[in-house]
Amino acid sequence: MNKNTGQDNVFSLFKGVALNRILVALFVLQILLAVGLTAYLSIHNGQKAVNEVASELRHEVANRVEQNLQTYLATPRQVLRSNQNLINMGLLNIENLATWESYLIEQLKIFPDALAIAASNEQQEYLAVEKLNDRQSLLRKAGKSTGYDLYTYRIDSQGERTQLPEVIKNYDARSLPDYLTAVTAKKFSFSQIFTPRTEPTLLISASLPIYNSQGELLGVNSTLTHLSQIGDLLQNIKVGKSGQIFIIERSGLLVASSTTEEPFRFQNGKPIRLKASQSGNSLTQATAKYLKTKFNNFDQIQTLQQLDFSFDGKRQFLEVRPFEGEQNVNWLIIVAVPEADFMGQINRNIQTTIFLCLGTLGLAIILGIVTARWITVPILHFSRATKDLTDFTNSEDSVVKVQGIKELEVLAGSFNEMAQSLRKTFTTLISKNEDLELQVKQRTQELQHKVEERINSEQKLAQHHQVLTELANHKAIFEGNLETAFKVITEKAANALEVERVSVWLFNSDDDGGLRQRTKLQCISLYERSNQKHSAGLERNLADYFIYFKALLASGTIAASDTRTDPRVQELWDKLLEPNNIVSLIDTSLWVGGKMVGTILSEQVDIPRKWEQSEQNFIRAIAEIVALTLEVGDRKRAESALREAKESAEVANRARRTFLVNINHDLRNPLNSILGITEALKDQVYGPVSEEQRQSLDMLESSGKDLLELINRILDVTDTESSKIELQLAATSIQGICDFCLSFVKDLAFQKNIRLRAQIPEELEPIQVDERRIRQVFINLLSNAIKFTKEGGEVWIEVQPSSTNEYIFISVVDTGIGMLSDDLFKLFQPFVQVETASNHRSPGSGLGLVMVQKIVELHGGTVHAESQLGKGSRFTVKLPWKKAEEWRV
Repeated sequence: MNKNTGQDNVFSLFKGVALNRILVALFVLQILLAVGLTAYLSIHNGQKAVNEVASELRHEVANRVEQNLQTYLATPRQVLRSNQNLINMGLLNIENLATWESYLIEQLKIFPDALAIAASNEQQEYLAVEKLNDRQSLLRKAGKSTGYDLYTYRIDSQGERTQLPEVIKNYDARSLPDYLTAVTAKKFSFSQIFTPRTEPTLLISASLPIYNSQGELLGVNSTLTHLSQIGDLLQNIKVGKSGQIFIIERSGLLVASSTTEEPFRFQNGKPIRLKASQSGNSLTQATAKYLKTKFNNFDQIQTLQQLDFSFDGKRQFLEVRPFEGEQNVNWLIIVAVPEADFMGQINRNIQTTIFLCLGTLGLAIILGIVTARWITVPILHFSRATKDLTDFTNSEDSVVKVQGIKELEVLAGSFNEMAQSLRKTFTTLISKNEDLELQVKQRTQELQHKVEERINSEQKLAQHHQVLTELANHKAIFEGNLETAFKVITEKAANALEVERVSVWLFNSDDDGGLRQRTKLQCISLYERSNQKHSAGLERNLADYFIYFKALLASGTIAASDTRTDPRVQELWDKLLEPNNIVSLIDTSLWVGGKMVGTILSEQVDIPRKWEQSEQNFIRAIAEIVALTLEVGDRKRAESALREAKESAEVANRARRTFLVNINHDLRNPLNSILGITEALKDQVYGPVSEEQRQSLDMLESSGKDLLELINRILDVTDTESSKIELQLAATSIQGICDFCLSFVKDLAFQKNIRLRAQIPEELEPIQVDERRIRQVFINLLSNAIKFTKEGGEVWIEVQPSSTNEYIFISVVDTGIGMLSDDLFKLFQPFVQVETASNHRSPGSGLGLVMVQKIVELHGGTVHAESQLGKGSRFTVKLPWKKAEEWRV
């Protein structure tokens, strides 16, 4: 039986063909198949590796961008939440923004990423601090104290005002977008991104509505932040060699980019938001257009997407990640990485492999031709050597030894060199692969180390935040119990920082507790952690430690990692630090009312310690709580003194009222008798009187009537101050009030040839007032206007409702002598008259305007005076005004 039937059938195909051609053809076919398969596997595995690396890289970059955005946008929330906590504790009052000024200035220093911090309330008060640079800021305030006008001051780093204010009339912050956004959202929210008119940049504001326990809106607290810093964060993240990161809104507008391109362009000199599809960067523009085409609009992208597309004939890897961390923040993070960043070296290796394979193929053809000519035993040696050559794991070198045939000896030598070269190449590839694995392992360890450091830092921050929250809610602090509060603060601070000693030092005061002398520091409370002991009484004279106190006052904080070498604390080393083995310390100054009042000191023993920034921020926050505790204590003492003063004033007021009632009876009866006798003498009841006697009687009667009028006015003022006047409210015609008052004073005006007129809108609704009292107000104002207006002048009444018809403004205007603006505040003081070079002192008691103000205030209104020397005056009365049928008496 023939066992080689299969081989015979194969060999029968080559029947009649020369053996050398068969051998060459088969050898070439074998090389082609091996090279082709090797090239295919190499390219396929290289592409797979590139895809995996690109996917991991863009995913890691997107994670970093998202973490940075969350951290960056968390600052406004932290600022506003801390303010809300202080409001909830009663340390800040949103209904009285006068106490917020120094706090907002210091808070802007604590949070450098914030551009501005503002507060506004339902009483139309507004207060904002805006950072100009490291040394100057702007202070904006409006409210009752400013006549509801907005005053803008320029302030320095110490909070002192350095420039006269700018004024915006009738400013109401409740109409601002920040206020309306917060009220509509009813919770913390961000505004839409916008471009200011004053500078080319992108801004975003965060706002938080403040409610009382009944859910009533009290006001809004807001911050303003630059978005340009997001671009700086993106530029610090490396994405391959030429990859890019950019962030867009769902509308397609750019928020930030890792390129140097600004997310806006100028149009007619004004910054206009830039769409990503209109970007000057070709890759950014192409990426935005591709996403727009694939998803129709960006709102369709609700989950993480890993995509790729072709740009300029080159493949680009994309990762698109939605970012919805905060209210009104709905962005897309886009990471684009060109495939060429990874394929460069791989393509060069492929080209080298192809050229080597081609060279090898040519050499194989030559060897095949030579082999075909000599069918001898050496063929078997080459077959075995070739088989050994394919096994690169074999540590033994395969060497072909041929003797007797010169051509085969040369071929054997070439084969041996090729085998050695291939083994060397393979060994080099293995070494490079091991080096790459080692680098990946080292990088992984570095990332793990950074992650561990970040976790430790976050744990410390959480612990510090918990301690600050506990202190902020402690009863002793908001009650101003200094001794208990300082013990709690020093103990919790020492445990949180894990230091041996924490102490509070205050400057010494006068014997009566008055102004600080600032000649030495006195330890009010010292806590030692090792033995859990509280003490006090230590002192440090400023004269003995001049350099130390100078450095503390200049920088506000001394963080000494090694007290043995730090020159700022060398004065303390011999007597204070070395005996207690204190090797590190951090000392932060305390500021109350814009002045340094003491320090809080943390001391580390035995082992030197480098103070982290989070620990320095924590001790500064502790210093703020100590300062707040001092302020609360001062306020409690002031409130006690105020109550005592109020009780004394009430006793004095009752005594004054009793005195005035008695003097009214004692003076009015004799005056009435004098006036009655004078009138009888003038009527010649007791006989005829001469002309000189009549003139004396006229003077006596006039003086008596003036004195009686003065008594009546004093009693009226007393009644208004003690709220004993009861208003008889009734619906009254505004036109009728004005006509009556003008008619009443027309004789006075006629004597000085002064023109009277009125500017009153038609068909005004009635106003609910005490008609007799309101007539008295405008008769007094008109009489004063005529008194201080020269002959031939003009006096008139203007009536103007407010835009909401909630108030009505009635003004008495004259073209008289006027007065200086500095004298306006004297007008409404009793028994005071303003003297000028034109009028000197006019007749009167100085109580007319006081009565005007008291009557208007009893009606719930206000009086405002404006005047210019030589050009006249304007007195405006603001009264509540509603339709008559809406009033409920």
